[in-house]
Amino acid sequence: MKIVIRIGLLLTLLGIAWSCSQEEFIEKGQGIVKGRVVESETFTPIANARVSSSPSTSTVFTDSSGYYTVTQVNEGDYSFEARKDGYIAKFEAVHVNTGGTTEMVFELVKQQQNNLPPTVPVLTTPTDNALDQSLEVTLKWTCTDPEQDALTYKVTLRNDTSNSVVTYDAITTTSFTLTNLNYSTKYYWQVTANDGINADVNSLTSSFRTLMFPNARYLFVRKAGDNNVIFTADDAGNELQITSDATNSFRPRKNTQANKIAFIRTTGGQGHIYTMRPDGSSEFKVTSNVPVAGFNLDYYNYCWRANGSQLIYSNFDKLYRINADGSGLIQLYQTPNGKFISECDWSYDGNRIALKVNDLSGYNVEIYVIDMSGNVVANVLSGFNGAAGGLHLSVNNTKLVFTRDVSGYQSSDYRQLDNRIFMYDFTNSTTTEVAVQRPAGYNDLDVRFSPNEAELIFVSTSNDGVSPRTITKYTMGTSNSRTALFSNGVMPDWK
Repeated sequence: MKIVIRIGLLLTLLGIAWSCSQEEFIEKGQGIVKGRVVESETFTPIANARVSSSPSTSTVFTDSSGYYTVTQVNEGDYSFEARKDGYIAKFEAVHVNTGGTTEMVFELVKQQQNNLPPTVPVLTTPTDNALDQSLEVTLKWTCTDPEQDALTYKVTLRNDTSNSVVTYDAITTTSFTLTNLNYSTKYYWQVTANDGINADVNSLTSSFRTLMFPNARYLFVRKAGDNNVIFTADDAGNELQITSDATNSFRPRKNTQANKIAFIRTTGGQGHIYTMRPDGSSEFKVTSNVPVAGFNLDYYNYCWRANGSQLIYSNFDKLYRINADGSGLIQLYQTPNGKFISECDWSYDGNRIALKVNDLSGYNVEIYVIDMSGNVVANVLSGFNGAAGGLHLSVNNTKLVFTRDVSGYQSSDYRQLDNRIFMYDFTNSTTTEVAVQRPAGYNDLDVRFSPNEAELIFVSTSNDGVSPRTITKYTMGTSNSRTALFSNGVMPDWK
């Protein structure tokens, strides 16, 4: 009988949501949370119940039929609470989407007559949204019991980069020390109190962020489930994940003057450029009307302007420039033969742009350099079979490093058999292979100069197409200096 009543209640809610959909106005970047508060055993509506959230939104009260609506809720993750005297408060976690309506039914349990539950734990330390916390944090809270029953607590901890949730049980004091936390990570924590008699009582959720990751020079990408995630790392090999497992984020490019990292994120079947702080916070979507697009985003590249004010990127055969704040989108160039622009690199002085163009299969590659008026000033590569890519200009515009599959092999799955690193010299218009002690049967891909241009960083992998990929560096002009840096990594950057 309870199941039938529950289904009827949900159908009623859906009907109301549909009938009101034409009347509700949702602000841009906001959504609506609505639903009903009922008694858990009989599903009797509870009037005048208080509904609130953390982070804070509007506080509302249910009407005579137990219904409530919270409007103008900014997109994000929330913990909503329903509370009424004589009932045990109930919390529900929810994600609010832009333009959407999220429905929640709270089933409140009546308090036992002979024994009252503990008070709701109040989280005191660290304060909500505290910044620059150490990697060892002592959590503190207050909580009492009306009958002075012995209380036990549970701490629930999650962070903003992975989907894992960690719980610490059987705590008998109102403090608990977390150790071995990650740098540059936002943590969310909640305390649950239990007196051994009544149902659990949960606190609101609070958050804090740890210290920034020090001396991070490297960026790279790894696979986490079905998504790409971005990592940062230091010279000692310490790593930190800075984008969430829940999003597909890749191709990081750091600009030191702006102190920001640009990256591509795919949403709704499109790729767009975003920026964030070096610790992964303050994400901002730069592109909107014109997404990034090419024959394959795994082999796609875009570029910052050196001063961090603008970016250039392509959409098939067109090259665009956009301000880092998302304004000022203009078309800079269009290929004369309809080929797709898959990669671009902007010179340090802002006067030249290197382009790699190809057909819709990734082949018939041309690499050339244009000025800011679209005139071709240097032809680097054309008229060969096979794949090529990984463009990176030297600071003084005298050299361009790139990779090319010298086997000339072409296939529908874009497999590469003998990919090597080459250097083009603009002073004498010559191309030379860079001997980096590449093992036989391996490909070297996605090459870039080191910050001082004395070394190269690239991806090394077997040409079987299924082996792991390793981010590798090589010191130019030396022998036996090929060094593995990070395993299972792609799309490196080094600043």
